[in-house]
Amino acid sequence: MIKNILPLTGIAVLRFLGLFIVLPVISLYAVSFNASATMLGLAVGGAYLTQVIFQTPIGIASDRYDRKKIVMLGLFVFLVGSIICALAKNIELLVIGRLIQGAGAIGGVVSAQITDIVREEQRTKAMAIMGGGIFASFTLAMLIGPIIAANLGVGLLFSITAFLTLCSIILLYTKVPSTPKITYSFEGKPKWQDTLKDKNLWVINLSSFFEKALMTLIFVIIPLVIVQEFSWSEENLWKIYTPGAIIGVLAMAPASIIAEKYSKAKFVMFYGVAMFLIAYTCIALADIHIHTPKIWLFITGIMIFFIGFATLEPIMQSLASKYAKAHQRGAALGIFTTYGYIGSFVGGTAGGILYHQLGVEKVALLIVCICIFWILTLIFLKNPAKQKNVYLALDDYDKKKFKALNQIEGIIEWYVNENEKIIIVKYEAQIHTEEQIIQICKKFNKESN
Repeated sequence: MIKNILPLTGIAVLRFLGLFIVLPVISLYAVSFNASATMLGLAVGGAYLTQVIFQTPIGIASDRYDRKKIVMLGLFVFLVGSIICALAKNIELLVIGRLIQGAGAIGGVVSAQITDIVREEQRTKAMAIMGGGIFASFTLAMLIGPIIAANLGVGLLFSITAFLTLCSIILLYTKVPSTPKITYSFEGKPKWQDTLKDKNLWVINLSSFFEKALMTLIFVIIPLVIVQEFSWSEENLWKIYTPGAIIGVLAMAPASIIAEKYSKAKFVMFYGVAMFLIAYTCIALADIHIHTPKIWLFITGIMIFFIGFATLEPIMQSLASKYAKAHQRGAALGIFTTYGYIGSFVGGTAGGILYHQLGVEKVALLIVCICIFWILTLIFLKNPAKQKNVYLALDDYDKKKFKALNQIEGIIEWYVNENEKIIIVKYEAQIHTEEQIIQICKKFNKESN
């Protein structure tokens, strides 16, 4: 499994590192061009805006065409946008570059590609590895972005982004195999709109929005509070980010194990959101006495937030891929990722405004109320049944007969991987054993004709 997912994880990490590395300084860079408030907002959020627009259609396209080719196209678009930003001499060109960057929206496609090449039982572990890599790239970007910008200029950051994207393209071309050719067990023409009718996907998509919105918002608040209220120097921010990242990485593995090995994904979701609620409660209480704010309580809240974020990040992608049928994964993960980008856009835009209008305490209390609502929505989430797969040699079976499986309780779906010449039957482990599924499928053996 590791050999299969590491190249794709590397592509995701390099792309997100390039995207995140400019976040701490992009607003100051836009101001240096004497940008208006509107153009400044587009320079900061433009990439998220176009990712929102293109993520879902690109995900749908990846369900119809080779995902590898779609990822290659997206990376090329992102590379072009990064080069334009690096060469920008005015705010208009910078905004155009940022908008083009976002148009290369292949985050959901990379996730779908991983689900194509990794067996069902290993999917949460694979998503945890990718989520951990993205989480690490975010933290690294927050640490080195301001240092490089201060000493060498923001333009170089975009050049670094372009270089990292070029490395991703080379990695994709040389190390990632073409997407397996898969046929599916659906009746009639598959419709991506069906993903919008699934209650579980609605809850997960909403969770993606909340998680990314609250994550972006807290990274707007942290430097403002630390510098303006606690009078710390900007150079000391690493003292908060580094231990937080370490704690988050340590929290990620147990959460993934509990979700997958013990089939407690819903519990892990509740736990992760509860960490968000506790974190923002600590932040609110830290600032409740405006003249004597408690920095230790504020930092405690940030550490707890990192635990919540690291708990939720890999779990939600895995759940989105589990709730979606195989032929819908690209669309489902595209929509899931789109909700996350909308959340990032909203959180980043609203964070600064709310901080200046309401102050830390009221903002944090507002987020606590949102977390309570978020927890209530999770009540409607179905804990996914423990799923297992049986893999059968395609040449030994008459695949047309497998339609009969659609009528059997406990059979989730079946589909054919033409590239590997196998038939995959996904079933609920609480209802059937592997031996029972094999016995059922024996009736479809060519020798039984």
